[in-house]
Amino acid sequence: VKTCGSNLQGPGGTFTSPNFPFQYDSNAQCVWVITAINTNKVIQINFEEFDLEIGYDTLTIGDGGEVGDPKTVLQVLTGSFVPDLIVSMSNQMWLHLQTDESVGSIGFKVNYKEIEKESCGDPGTPLYGIREGDGFSNRDVLRFECQFGFELIGEKSIICQENNQWSANIPICIFPCLSNFTAPMGTVLSPDYPEGYGNNLNCIWTIISDPGSRIHLSFNDFDLESQFDFLAVKDGDSPDSPIIGTFTGAEVPSHLTSNGHILRLEFQADHSMSGRGFNITYNTFGHNECPDPGVPINARRFGDNFQLGSSISVICEEGFIKTQGTETITCMLMDGKVMWSGPIPKCGAPCGGHFSSPSGVILSPGWPGYYKDSLNCEWVIEAEPGHSIKITFERFQTELNYDVLEVHDGPNLLSPLLGSYNGTQVPQFLFSSSNFIYLLFTTDNSRSNNGFKIHYESVTVNTYSCLDPGIPVHGRRYGHDFSIGSTVSFSCDPGYRLSHEEPLLCEKNHWWSHPLPTCDALCGGDVRGPSGTILSPGYPDLYPNSLNCTWTVDVTHGKG
Repeated sequence: VKTCGSNLQGPGGTFTSPNFPFQYDSNAQCVWVITAINTNKVIQINFEEFDLEIGYDTLTIGDGGEVGDPKTVLQVLTGSFVPDLIVSMSNQMWLHLQTDESVGSIGFKVNYKEIEKESCGDPGTPLYGIREGDGFSNRDVLRFECQFGFELIGEKSIICQENNQWSANIPICIFPCLSNFTAPMGTVLSPDYPEGYGNNLNCIWTIISDPGSRIHLSFNDFDLESQFDFLAVKDGDSPDSPIIGTFTGAEVPSHLTSNGHILRLEFQADHSMSGRGFNITYNTFGHNECPDPGVPINARRFGDNFQLGSSISVICEEGFIKTQGTETITCMLMDGKVMWSGPIPKCGAPCGGHFSSPSGVILSPGWPGYYKDSLNCEWVIEAEPGHSIKITFERFQTELNYDVLEVHDGPNLLSPLLGSYNGTQVPQFLFSSSNFIYLLFTTDNSRSNNGFKIHYESVTVNTYSCLDPGIPVHGRRYGHDFSIGSTVSFSCDPGYRLSHEEPLLCEKNHWWSHPLPTCDALCGGDVRGPSGTILSPGYPDLYPNSLNCTWTVDVTHGKG
C-alpha cells in the first residue's frame, strides 16, 4: 500500500491527488489534514477538478476529530459529481483517499480557505443566471433565475443548513435545444456557448415575428466542427421550408434576412468533437423598411433611417479598408423585395499596401484581434522627395522568433535593413534615410498574437542636424546634440548588453554613422564586477528553444 498526504495550515491554498493531472497510484492510502490557524474559523473546500474510478476509489471528507471516525464524516465522494462547496463545523477538516488495485483516473485538485463560523461559503452565481440574496450564514436562503431565453436546471432556491452545507448545488442556466422566440429582438446560442456544445445534438429554434414583418440575423461568433456539424437556416416554420443558408466550420457567416415572418434554425452535431458554437442576434422589421445593418466593427456609420429610399454611409477608421460592400447602400425595391442595394459594408486591416499620405496608420491584418497564420504582407510608405519617414510603434506583440516584421530603409526588400522585430521588443521609433520605407510581415503556420499598430509621418530633414536616433529598449542615451559632427552614446539596463559600443556620429549627409544599437539579454558570457544581474535570453520575452547557456561570474580574488 502506498501512503501520501500532508498536514496543511494557513488562511488558504491548493493541493492535488498524487501525480495530478495524470493517473493516481493504485493501492494508495492518502490523508490530508487542514487546520485553520484561527480557532474561530472553519474550513471551506471546493474542487477545481474531480474524477475517481466510480464505485471503487473514494475520497472521504470528515470534520475535525480523528481521521476515519465515521461519526465525523461529511461526504464520501466517487466518480465525477461533487458538491460546489464543502464546509467543516470546526477549525479542522480531513480528507482520506483510498484506491483499489486496478486502473485509476486523474484524481482531483482542491482549493481550501478559512471562513467565518456558522457559514456555508459563497457558492457563486450560475453563468447566464441571476442570484437574489447575499447572505451565506446558517438559515440564509439564495434564490436563482436565468436570463431571458435560458432555462434553469436544478433548484430555484438553496438554504444554508445548520451543518454548514448548502441544501443543493447552485442550478445551471442552459439555452434550450428546442424553443420558439416571439420577442421583436433576441439572441440564439448553441448549447453551452461558448464552452463548446455536446455531441449527438439535433436542435431546432423557430423565430416568429408579426405577419407582414421580416427577420434579420446577425452572426456575432461561429465555430463548428467543419464538414460534420451544421447550422441550416430555413425561410419558414416547416422542415421542408426553403433553405437560405447552411453553415459549418469557423468562418463567421454574413447577415441573413428572411422573406417571410418566420425563420427556422436547425443545428445538428455528430457523435465526435465540437467547436465553440455560435452566438446569433436577431431583430424584426417591417415590409417597407430594410433591416438595421448595425455599426460595422472598425467603422463609423452615418444615417439612422432604414425606410424604403433612404441611404446609409460607412467610413472605415484610420488604418482599415473596405473588405465588403461599398461606402453607401440604399434601401430599395428589387425583384419585389425591399432590401439594401448591396452587402452590409465591413472594414478590416489589409495585408500590405502602398501609402503616400503625409501621415497614417499601419495595422497587422485582423487588428484589433489576432492576425492569421502563414501571412506574407508588404507595405511601402512613400514621402515627397527630400523628406524622411518616421515610424512609431504604439503596440507590438508577435509570436517570439517565428512571426517577424522587417523594416527596410528604401522601397523594397533589397533595401538596407533597419531592423527585424518579433516578440514585444521594438524601438520607440525609426527613421528612413530616403523618402521610402518598406515593411515585410511574415508569420508561420501556428500560433498568433495581437500584432502591431504603427504610426508613420513624413518629416523634413534639418540642414544642420540629424534626426533624433531614439533610445534602445532597456537602454539609456547620453547626449542631446544632434548637429552635424556631434556624437551620442548609449548604455543598457543591468543584465543587458549593447550590440555595439561605438558612439553614433551625425555625418555631413544628415544621417547617423550606423543604426541605433540594441540592448540584448544574451545566452551566456563572462560577468565581472562586485554585483550585477543575469537575465535569461530574450528577457522579458520568452526564451528561445534549444538553448545551452553558461555564465561565468568573476569577482575580486578572496571574495565569494
